[in-house]
Parts: sequence; C-alpha cells; structure tokens
Amino acid sequence: MTQHKSPLATVPQETPGHGLLAGKKVVVTAAAGTGIGFSAARRAALEGADVLVSDFHERRMNEARDALAAEFPDQRFEAITCNVQSTSDVDGLITGAARTLGRIDVLVNNAGFGGEGELVDMADEDWDRVLDITLNGTFRATRAALRYFRDVPHNGVIVNNASVLGWRAQRAQAHYAAAKAGVMALTRCSAIEGADFGVRINAIAPSIARHAFLEKSASAELLDELAAKEAFGRAADVWEVAATIAMLASDYTTYLTGEVVSISSQRA
Repeated sequence: MTQHKSPLATVPQETPGHGLLAGKKVVVTAAAGTGIGFSAARRAALEGADVLVSDFHERRMNEARDALAAEFPDQRFEAITCNVQSTSDVDGLITGAARTLGRIDVLVNNAGFGGEGELVDMADEDWDRVLDITLNGTFRATRAALRYFRDVPHNGVIVNNASVLGWRAQRAQAHYAAAKAGVMALTRCSAIEGADFGVRINAIAPSIARHAFLEKSASAELLDELAAKEAFGRAADVWEVAATIAMLASDYTTYLTGEVVSISSQRA
C-alpha cells in the first residue's frame, strides 16, 4: 500500500496571539524546560495573560520565568516551586499564586511523569510514582483550586493535560495510561462539582508532541514510529498543543466543561 504524504505533514508557523487571555492570571504546573508546560505558559503570555510558572526544579523554573519576562517585558511573570506529590506544596502554590498575582483565573495542570516499563516486571514503586505525580498531583491541584474558586466572587478555568493513552493501548505504558485515564475521569467528575463554583474543567489529550524531555524518556525509533502513524504523518509541535490549552482557557469555550479534547489526528 502506497503511503501518501499529507499536505499537513509540515508544522505550520505558530499562530499569532489574539488576546484570548488578555488581563487573565494564569498558573501552569511543571512549566520549566522545553515541553508542553513551558509552551502553555508562553502561549498564555502570547494571548495577553500574566503567568505564574511552577515546577519541582527551581533553577529551571526560574530560567523559564526569566525567559518569558525577557520575551514579554510588558507583562508580569512569577514563579513558585512546587512538588505536586506534596499536599502542602500544592496548597501553598494556589494560595501563593493568588496572593502574588492578586487572583487566579486559570490553572493548567500539566505535571506528569511517565516512562516505559513492562507490567510483568514493574515494581510497586514505579507504578506508584507515575500514578502519584500524574493522577494524584492533578487531583491535589484541582482540589486546591476549587477551594480557592469556591471562596472568590469570580469564575475560573482548569485545563488538565491527559493523553490519548487514556484511550489507546500501547505496550509498556500501563502505568502512564492508567494515570491519564484517571485524569480524564477526574476531569469529567470534577467538572460537575466545579460548575457550582463557576469553574469550567476540561482536558487535552495529545498523542505525540516531540520535545527534548520526551526524547529522554522514549527512544527516537519509537517516537518516529508513533508519529508516522498519525494522520499527518508527524508529531504535533508543542505550540499546537499549547494553543488548544489557551482556547480551552479562554472565553471562546464558555459552554464547554467535562470534555477531553483529542490532539491526535483522531487516531484514538
């Protein structure tokens, strides 16, 4: 069977900002480095928001904040170190962000941890770490944010980073897939409760977005194989994922909650 190259196989030039988040205060977890978190923080800034970045790695987190401040000198950027495995850290992130920025309008739950491992050889510690960071960390941050929004007079938005592996079977990914499926279920259920406090909660489910951190956790051969199976024959660029996060965080999606938006060329 002949494989035809899609006209969409070339990553397009990044879409300019359109002020979708102008005046908003946005918090992004796991925002250091080169992955979706930093790209989401940058996109929020591109759309006019002031942004607080958070990460477990303080040096890289501060570098991310400084990079954003240099690119967008007329906006405000802050940083708070947070380990999403710690309830006190997560609660401190939300209260600290609200105090530092004056308010929170959007929380992007990006923190997650994966890797490859055959289930038959997987240690309890490996399973527990992936579930605790990826699923429990999202739960802790969502809980803290809902408590914040419950007590303030303005509405809010939470966007979670899930994965098509919450739907899709892939070898050596049982722990990560289970965690991301949990994030999807958490998104749906918390959205029902969040409506009571004026909060919309949705999730994105990327298939494959190539960046330096991902390259460290999976082989290039596997990533090439997965990308080739997508409808466009390529991985997403991180800005394409971040632009979808910005859309979900914006007033363009005011009647959307409890949904998981696939960024996967529909190969679910």
